[in-house]
Order: sequence, then structure tokens, then C-alpha cells
Amino acid sequence: MGLFDFLTGKNKKLEGPDPLHDLILEKLQVGYLVDYDLKTWTVTEQHRYDFDGDRTDEWELTAGDEVRYLERSEEDEVEWAFSRKIPIGAIEGDIRRHIIDHDDPPAQIIYKNKTFYLDSSGPGYFYKHGKGPAEGFIYWEFIDEDDEDFVNIEQWGETDFEAAVGQWVEEYQFSNILPGSPAD
Repeated sequence: MGLFDFLTGKNKKLEGPDPLHDLILEKLQVGYLVDYDLKTWTVTEQHRYDFDGDRTDEWELTAGDEVRYLERSEEDEVEWAFSRKIPIGAIEGDIRRHIIDHDDPPAQIIYKNKTFYLDSSGPGYFYKHGKGPAEGFIYWEFIDEDDEDFVNIEQWGETDFEAAVGQWVEEYQFSNILPGSPAD
């Protein structure tokens, strides 16, 4: 391809991500690298959730033996959350039993001596790798009184529960996004 062809856009487009448009947080892909909190994280999975028509994108990030989840949602504005899974038993009280007996958790929960208050709940659908078929679940989101940290509880079946703890983050806290190769 000659210089004239390159400048006029003739012939084939250059392959690979466009560093001016594709290397941004919302366009992370499996294999990409991103720095956060003095660590380099690798994107190992990418999923999607649907909450009554509102889409949330999720990236599983790993750094060594640590696994975290970065989520992007948009209702009135874009929000980013960074979380990690915890055992549901780490939440004080028998939350699993309470939900089974009452179809809901209590209005407030305690995790590591910190009180979290029920903020939202409802049904959701999970799309592994962003594709169907959808897997349904029920979620409850609890926030602390400062609205900085949260605990999420998800019910995936009659007695199958997952929990996560995290905080809201800002896009500018992530840097050095680099393309990588997807794991096989």
C-alpha cells in the first residue's frame, strides 16, 4: 500500500485496536491489561447483565491470585463499580435462611462490623460472555450510609446464593489500557 492509498483510505484498514478509540475502559476485551490501585489486571472474562432493560457490562479482572469484577452501568449517568466475591456466610446472621424463609433479606445487614442498608432489588438476567441463553436471578443491593461501599446478594436458585462487596470507582482511576491476547 502506498502513502496515497493509506491517506485516502483505499485498500484494507489497519488491523488491531485503534489506540485513540478502542483503548478506553468501556471497550475492554478479554486479554486486555489495565492498571488500577498499583496493580496490573488482566481481563479474563466479559459478561453482560440485563436489569429490566438496563444493561450492565462486567469484566472479570485478575492480578496474581486475586479476582475482581469491574462493572459499567448507565441509567441517568455512567457508573463504575469494582467488587470481589465473598462467602454469603461472611455477612452477619444467617442471610441464606432469612431469604429462604421470607423471600427477602432483612432491610439492613452487617459485614465486617459495617452496616449496609437495602437500596434496590429485583430480577436480573445474566449473559455469559455477553451471549444467550440468559440465566435468571434475583438481586439485592445494600449500600453503606456514606453511599461509597456496597454489598450485593444474588439468588440463582432456591438455595444457591452469591455475595460480593465493593465500591463505586471512577473511570480516571484506571490507566495504561493495553490490548493483549485472549487466554485459550
